[in-house]
Amino acid sequence: MEISGVSRTAIGVAWLRAQERLRPDKLFDDPYAADFVMGAREMMAEAASRSGERGRAVGALFGKHVVIRTKFYDDYLLSACAAGCRQVVLVAAGLDTRAFRLDWPAGVRLFELDLPDLLDYKERILDAREAAPRCERTVLAVDLREDWAGRLVEAGLRPTEPTAWLIEGLLVYLGYEEAAGLLTAIGSLSAPGSQLSCEDRNSASESLATRVREAPELAEVVALWKGGLGTDLGDWLTRDGWQVRGHNGTALAGTYGRADAEAAYVGFLTAVRDGSAERTS
Repeated sequence: MEISGVSRTAIGVAWLRAQERLRPDKLFDDPYAADFVMGAREMMAEAASRSGERGRAVGALFGKHVVIRTKFYDDYLLSACAAGCRQVVLVAAGLDTRAFRLDWPAGVRLFELDLPDLLDYKERILDAREAAPRCERTVLAVDLREDWAGRLVEAGLRPTEPTAWLIEGLLVYLGYEEAAGLLTAIGSLSAPGSQLSCEDRNSASESLATRVREAPELAEVVALWKGGLGTDLGDWLTRDGWQVRGHNGTALAGTYGRADAEAAYVGFLTAVRDGSAERTS
């Protein structure tokens, strides 16, 4: 399997989802995550041998965030659908299996966007498991730096209908202009009532950020971080016509029964398209 760069992190996140499935108090159940990991076991073994004890400790801390993040986004998407969104777009979907494991209401149409190599690997694993989606699912291999919006419309997205957008683990890998361009395109496709969610990394503790940056096994990934919109994320979305709400990650962990005084969690933003504001950013 040839997966490099940012896409490699999708394997690590799948491993964390597979570990969560083994817990008696699991917050979600991903029956396919372990299959993604087994398909990339040589790469995972190499990463484990490089990391050492210190790296594993940092990985455990990051793993707590991934679990909280997964649960939060699961709830967000189902809530958005309950509010009337019948289109869901997973931007940089990676090895996400929500199309197969969530209880979607009738009529939901879900689109997964990501790079061709990663999606090819994902489809091979899912086909081998004979996985059946619980909603109408469209997989679209795109480069988010190109005209992905036009291709998404061609694939069936209806910009006049409310859409639930999920931008999971992506914005930190984009520069300011790249992130602004991505969000501008999303806004242009979002009818009033559309919703959006992403990480708010501005709420992460500096100690966690430092530990992650210094972890050997994360060096390749951290080197790709560009910061996204930084501290301007919430204000940018507000100026672009979204009603924005912040969610504290540590508080969410407590709500989910995973409170841990030593763990610092990145927060999240959710936003609803009100259609009344013109873009001024």
